[in-house]
Amino acid sequence: MKVIVRIKGGLGNQLFCYSAARRLALNNNAELVIDNVTGFARDQEYKRVYELDNFNITSRKATSSERLVPFERYRRGVMKFLSRSKPFEKKSYLEQLGQDFDERLLTLKIKGTLYLDGLWQNEGYFKDVETTIRNDLRISPPIDILNQYMAETIRSSNAVALHVRWFESPGTTSINNISANYYQRAIAQIEAMTDSPHYFLFSDDPEAALTKLALDKERVTLVAHNKGKKNAYADLWLMTLCRHFITANSTFSWWGAWLGGDKDKIVVYPNLKITEYKITPWTLTGEMPSAWLSV
Repeated sequence: MKVIVRIKGGLGNQLFCYSAARRLALNNNAELVIDNVTGFARDQEYKRVYELDNFNITSRKATSSERLVPFERYRRGVMKFLSRSKPFEKKSYLEQLGQDFDERLLTLKIKGTLYLDGLWQNEGYFKDVETTIRNDLRISPPIDILNQYMAETIRSSNAVALHVRWFESPGTTSINNISANYYQRAIAQIEAMTDSPHYFLFSDDPEAALTKLALDKERVTLVAHNKGKKNAYADLWLMTLCRHFITANSTFSWWGAWLGGDKDKIVVYPNLKITEYKITPWTLTGEMPSAWLSV
């Protein structure tokens, strides 16, 4: 038996794809095979690439036939169509429909080969094998001088990873960029709960983020040297070295907070029940870890 997981999306979503598939394979004593190609082949808008080679993942990559080559797009479409009419437990191609947590995945017993296609953005899909997932997702540290220096700076302070994600350009009217009000509340929460925090600012536009947050420059360090998608893992590694976290509406900082920090870490995330967030592209609709704080 084997589970062939189709990895797709940015780094945060790729980690969710992998983790849900890893747990499903473990539960069925099945081989996990990673399709690291087809999920990115037609990503013309964002030009995302497979980013999991810097993690402690030992599963093999799918062969061309396991990726449904040749005529991959046509053959995948046929498999999806045929599987949609079958009961959940008899599908050979399991495509996630919607974003709500589907507990059926936890007890699914597979036969033969199952294709798994979805983002599965919920800790519940792998919480019961957390130790295994954390081991698999250990990051191989970058060895360049800048990242090693930044790592030492983080380790020597009461570091708070603060992530600002820009879905639209700074300065434009946006319903997707989280407001400065959220960050003000989150920072106030951190200030009330820990002494002398120093903020390490991670962002796809760190200068604009610094302006948005209006933090004292002596209390914040911009992490802006890792450029491009191939170096996203390095930022994630640095983020995991921090003690506490202020996440954005982003799976990237969700994983930074989940993988990093001390046992008594403080994690603050946007509360979706607050009106200002109700139409943001924040797709983690399931329960957050119980110790995390929403503001």
